Amino acid sequence: MPIQDVLTTIQALSPNSSHANIQFLVEDNEIVSLSLQNMGLTAVPPEILTLKFIKHLNLSRNRFTEIPKTLEQLPQLETLLMDQNRLTAVDLNQTPLSQLKELHVAQNQITHISGDFSNFSHLHIFSVRDNALTQLPETLWELPNLKALFIGQNKIPNLSSKIGQLTQLEEFYLHDTPIESLPDSIGQLKNLHTLDLGHNQLLSVPESLGLLTQLTHFLYLSDNQLSELPATLKNLKNIRYLNLTDNQFKKLPEWIGELTNLREVRLYNNQLSTLPDEFGKLIHLRELYLNNNQIRVLPDTIINLHALTHFDLRNNQLIELPNKFEELINLKFLDLRANQLLTLPHSLNKLPKLEKLDLRWVKLMVKPDWFASFEDNGRILYR
Repeated sequence: MPIQDVLTTIQALSPNSSHANIQFLVEDNEIVSLSLQNMGLTAVPPEILTLKFIKHLNLSRNRFTEIPKTLEQLPQLETLLMDQNRLTAVDLNQTPLSQLKELHVAQNQITHISGDFSNFSHLHIFSVRDNALTQLPETLWELPNLKALFIGQNKIPNLSSKIGQLTQLEEFYLHDTPIESLPDSIGQLKNLHTLDLGHNQLLSVPESLGLLTQLTHFLYLSDNQLSELPATLKNLKNIRYLNLTDNQFKKLPEWIGELTNLREVRLYNNQLSTLPDEFGKLIHLRELYLNNNQIRVLPDTIINLHALTHFDLRNNQLIELPNKFEELINLKFLDLRANQLLTLPHSLNKLPKLEKLDLRWVKLMVKPDWFASFEDNGRILYR
């Protein structure tokens, strides 16, 4: 059947034809990639099963209640997306897709996964986030080629110590769960470059986290119960993004200054009263968010952050800014809302790239005479 006839027939099958999202990619006159989203499908149309060269199939946002066994008729299928369907369980033994490299079943109502992952040895990416799982199959930790694992937004109470067996893992997303602790074996994931542990109930993180020296993209620890970090994390010298927001930190360790590749740090919604002098060593830092803390004074070394473009200090207790603030030569956005500043240094007007200065709810004793010229130059001043 010609390609266009196949697509026309498929679209006619959809009760949601006006909202159906059909996309495809053709190579050598064969459909190799097909997306059939939002079509109200409950079974795979037989016309799809004639596409023997298809590698990527997106069946998300439909009404499937199980992974169709008929997909075994697609011998070259490598990527299967079935997010946002009505799946309540996954039976791996009834899913004969051993050639799969990617399996996405996020945002369903899956309560359990049965069967054996050993038949999915080619799997590179597995996403089962945002379901209702309370446990995971032990064979999941035996996948030799897994590079990305998404298991967040489930009800998993703990993480198996066998996680350390996934030595090829590069991305790991374990967020929004009731987990309170992590196994030391997480330090065996030597190829990780992205680690999301946010929105859990972590009271601490293991020292072995410091062994993840390939962690370059980001470390996300937001919204836990953390008040300190192990000193071994100073070994994460390649990390570029660090998020520690919504925790219970009252101070930061001096060794944070050794993470000199950091580009963005988020520390808002903690209990910080100051920053260590060593913070000024983060010379590549571009964005720093310290809002909603209890900071009264910034270290003088803060002016060494010459790459800084975004600096958020709102809702602190600042009584003054450091001298030579004009040395933050790349600063574009400065938020000082709701602090206790009574005066502002004239150096703020000398920041060559400053585009926006927010001073709302700051009760200055004297209005600086440079306010008018600041606004006349087309810059934004909120006060």
